Amino acid sequence: MALINSAAENNITFVRPAYFIISGFIGIPNIRYYFVFLCFIYILAVVGNTLVMIVITLDRMLRSPKYIAVFNLAFTDLLSSSALVPKVVDIFLFNHYYISYNDCLTFMFFCFTFIFMQGFNLVVLSFDRVMAIMYPLHYQMRVSHRLILSLIAFFWLLATTLILIAVGLLTRLSFCKSVVIQSYFCDHGPMYRLGCNDITPNRAIAGLALVIILGFPLAFIVGSYCCIGYSLSKISTFRERVKAFKTYTGHLSLVAIYFLPFTFVYIFGSVIHPNARIISLSMSTVLPPMLNPIIYVLQTQEIKESLKKLLQTRAQFRIAEKY
Repeated sequence: MALINSAAENNITFVRPAYFIISGFIGIPNIRYYFVFLCFIYILAVVGNTLVMIVITLDRMLRSPKYIAVFNLAFTDLLSSSALVPKVVDIFLFNHYYISYNDCLTFMFFCFTFIFMQGFNLVVLSFDRVMAIMYPLHYQMRVSHRLILSLIAFFWLLATTLILIAVGLLTRLSFCKSVVIQSYFCDHGPMYRLGCNDITPNRAIAGLALVIILGFPLAFIVGSYCCIGYSLSKISTFRERVKAFKTYTGHLSLVAIYFLPFTFVYIFGSVIHPNARIISLSMSTVLPPMLNPIIYVLQTQEIKESLKKLLQTRAQFRIAEKY
């Protein structure tokens, strides 16, 4: 009997559905207010990240390798928000729960690529900061524009390749049981678990991607700040150590905002309520793009000074036009 069942499983008719159904946020009262909140967050993210990119582009003093990484972070945040939030709002606020097979895979590819690039951008910023504190006299020689651009290009290629493989492996799955995705978008985990045939390759690439895209960046950032803490401990006075460490609080805030929610969900995801998991993941993907520009504008003196100069120049130009 077991042999017959095994043979039947191996001869499953390949089923590629015409569409999937997104079914997150079920049974949550007044959930429409949450989607209005997402719209508000999206608007702030677009305005904030666009402003950061404009300031860095217009001010020649912000052409250092560090601000190349900051520009790429703002650019990725803008793309991440634009890929995810409008579609999620369209699905749940306007009841467009059905999404075609190809559109779902495309939606997944862009969402995951941009979300994971946020973590890699934080790695680039950590590398820049640890080099600045450990090699202050040789920083400009060691950290060049070419090096930062090469790191950014490598991470874009790595994220794109991993997600392409993950999405490509989904196309070998037969969805003969259900087409209902228990998430707020075309999520990779809930989607590949719907497959009727062997999902081992999908589970393997999911685990590998988790290590490379979440584990490695977090380990590197923690290690870099251990090095920074060790270097700062050599500074003679406590006040100077605190003053030096304050320059890194902005980046630490970005790291905490991005990694803590994801880490919490992946550790406790099996014991928390599905709706709590979905809301936690949705918040962890939409909040960082909104908060990143706010944190950098408020805690980075160079950007604040540049923004003041641009506003003063604009005010002077308006006054000159009147006369």
